[in-house]
Formats: sequence, C-alpha cells, structure tokens
Amino acid sequence: MKLVSWNVNGLRACVNKGFLDYFHDVDADVFCLQETKLQQGQIELDLGPSYQQYWNYAEKKGYSGTAVFTKMPPHSVRYGMEDDGEPEGRIITLEFASCYVVTVYTPNAKRDLSRLPYRLEWEDRFRAYLLHLDATKPVIACGDLNVAHKEIDIKNAKSNRGNSGFTDEERNKMTQLLDAGFTDSFRYLHPERADAYTWWSNMPKVRERNIGWRIDYFLISNRLRDKLLDARIDAHILGSDHCPIVLDLAE
Repeated sequence: MKLVSWNVNGLRACVNKGFLDYFHDVDADVFCLQETKLQQGQIELDLGPSYQQYWNYAEKKGYSGTAVFTKMPPHSVRYGMEDDGEPEGRIITLEFASCYVVTVYTPNAKRDLSRLPYRLEWEDRFRAYLLHLDATKPVIACGDLNVAHKEIDIKNAKSNRGNSGFTDEERNKMTQLLDAGFTDSFRYLHPERADAYTWWSNMPKVRERNIGWRIDYFLISNRLRDKLLDARIDAHILGSDHCPIVLDLAE
C-alpha cells in the first residue's frame, strides 16, 4: 500500500508546475493533499478512472483546504473532527477495511504566535480524535503538521527556538501525540538522518542550500510498525514550498 502526502500550497498553481507528472509517476494507492486553496468548481482534475476524489474546502476563498485521491473505495468518509462544518477544510478521514487514513493541515500559530492558544487546543482535540479512531482500527495520519519536532528536524534549531512551528509548546504536543500510541514513520526508519526537510521558505537560495524544516509527516499507529517498508521524502520534486512524502506499507 503506497500513500503520498503533499502540501501543494495552491493546487491550481502546482498543476501548472508539474503536479500531474509526479502524481502519475508515483502511482500511489492513496494521495493526500493539504492547502489546496480552492473552492468547489475551480478545478477539474482528470486523474483517470482508477481514482475517487474527496475534497474538503475552506469557507474562506483561497485558504487552507484538503483533498484525497484514492484507488481503494473507502467504507466511509468524514470531514473534520466534529459535526461543526469544518470551516477551514483541514481534515478528511477515509475508512478502509484494515485502517483509517487521515489527511490533516494543522493550523499555524502565526508569526506573532497570536493563534498559539487555538493551535494548542486544536492539538488536544486532534489527539483525542485519532485515539478514538485507533480504538477501532489502526490509523495512518498524514499531512502538514506545522511543527518541527526535534532539533534534527530543522536546519537552524537554536535561532528558531520559540518561533512559530518550533515553540516548546507545539513540540510538546507532538511528543504527547506520539506517546499516545503513534510512530513518526520517517524518524523510526531514519533516526539519525539530518538535513531531511519537507519545507523551505521562499527567501532566495534557501531551498538550494537546503535550509529547511521537516514539518510534513506520516504518523502510524504503533501496531503498524511491522508493516512499515519505506518512508521517504521526495525533496527533488518542486511545484510547492513543500515537497511530497511517501509511505509504503505491507498489505
């Protein structure tokens, strides 16, 4: 079972930068997107007859949004964590026979940290939601979690400590989530690999010099560890300020 996650930072722009070439080349069973930044009817993607498409649009135009394209028909689909309309379009959950797949675009605390209290409360609800799913069957949660968990996950840890995405509070919430029964698949397979990033700022030469952050993840229920074949970062793929990440699990 091959899964891909990619924050495309605007799908319409990404399509013009080679998205479909990568999509067809990687040939995923489940392909998850974050930050689609569009509304219903603003794009028509011809992915072929093999894929079903599921979209969660933000109410605010040009903002947030998630999508999942899957070859495997899901048993059920859920948008958001609660029956609250999911106004920012941040979560889609697909239920399959053997697992749940959750794509998520975690709220950013903002540069001035004005949204940090909301972010921390959201993290608690998200952890409870994943645990609720995990009580029924294993969970694969993927997406832009907007946090570099450890110092190895960010190029300039000392100078960034306390900045949005690398506050002690956000990092502690990630630790709590993992301690609750989930595994960071990439770090599990590559515990010492440095300079492995999934996001780079748009400042000149930053990506070329690989001054980045690893903020995109595949988290899996601990009991899926024995099925873990590969977790990789396709950092060579352009088209967004994030790159795709790939997970391979044995059936």
